[in-house]
Amino acid sequence: MYGDPYPILIDIQRAVVEKSLDRKLTRILADRSCRDFVLADAKDADMAFGLSAPGRSPEHYAQEAGFRTLDEYRQLVREIIAQGLVDIVLMSASSNEALTIRERLFETSHVTPAVRANDTTDIWLAAGSGRYTGQPAQPFRTATLDHIMCGKLECAPHERRLGADLGLYSVTFNNDVALDLRTLEAYNAFRLEAEAKGFRHFLEVFDPNACGDHPPADVAQFVNDHIVRTLAGVTSRGRPVFLKIPYHGPAAMEALVRYDSSVVVGVLGGSAGTCFDAFHMLWEAKKYGARVALYGRKINHSEHQLTFIRYLRLIADDEIEPAAAVRAYHADLTKLGIRPYRPLDEDLQRTDGATSYGGTSGTRKPAATLSGSAARATFQPAADPDFSKMTPAEKVQWNLERWKRIIG
Repeated sequence: MYGDPYPILIDIQRAVVEKSLDRKLTRILADRSCRDFVLADAKDADMAFGLSAPGRSPEHYAQEAGFRTLDEYRQLVREIIAQGLVDIVLMSASSNEALTIRERLFETSHVTPAVRANDTTDIWLAAGSGRYTGQPAQPFRTATLDHIMCGKLECAPHERRLGADLGLYSVTFNNDVALDLRTLEAYNAFRLEAEAKGFRHFLEVFDPNACGDHPPADVAQFVNDHIVRTLAGVTSRGRPVFLKIPYHGPAAMEALVRYDSSVVVGVLGGSAGTCFDAFHMLWEAKKYGARVALYGRKINHSEHQLTFIRYLRLIADDEIEPAAAVRAYHADLTKLGIRPYRPLDEDLQRTDGATSYGGTSGTRKPAATLSGSAARATFQPAADPDFSKMTPAEKVQWNLERWKRIIG
């Protein structure tokens, strides 16, 4: 498909381009009051979904399930790299091979390539037809670190610079000692291999996906406690460069950020929701201490990805507030001749379902009550349903809807 993938590999002297990720992380760690913010685009959906991973095609009609092709998906990545407003692009190992190793798109860009380094069973979404999300997450890795770093089974030392040296590693704790032990053993093995090979990672910690009759009473505290306990035994050389977690609200975010100044905390985007959902989450998460946001579906399902990213960057850099960004985004869509998915007044609503754990889309709240100089939000722990009263089919559907909102 590509011709000879490895024409006489030589030690290529890459153009010296400082990565914005490295510069920002250095400043954030040196000064807790630093306002720098890392923005990442997650284009790794092909490791979770089936044919729908690239998102809706512009030719998608109401009665037709028309989706972009993988080639179109990767073309969007090329355009986002060229735009230069994100700090990281997260990809699958196969997209990394195509764009980082073969096309060398990142060599002269300040954007950092990253790869999903594991694909645990709870992200095997199979377009809604699978039943994996209704079962406790199991650790699994398709890609090897060498394949991520150089595209083949074993890398020579000089070849490790060809691909990505940063990856996402994901864990899900389910309040079960046997299951969580397996998760931690797999993470331990990954960390040791990564440190030996000079591979960095950021840690994604999902909410429990299938606790059965033993769900934690407070999901936010459960996740926070597992994070700090897990990292307590890890020295700086093996630690993640930042965290990617669900946003559980101001109190949970502040508690985690305050606990350890050496840990940079980031949020995952979750479901597409309204435009205000996306903008407000970033704005509020930063207000309470987050310094990274990794958005996948929110970007991929937007009407015009480059314009949507531009407003994410303006919000991240404290140049505009969420409601104003929604209005400006709609105005830009009009100039581009693109019809918004929702009327402006609807896109200015906040959807409770964007961050809830129930199976419904939730109610809407006016943006005017939540943006600008809004009063501090009250944190309420997410409540799990009573799994003991649910049929297996209902559990599967609950988890499927939940992952549609969470996966980034």
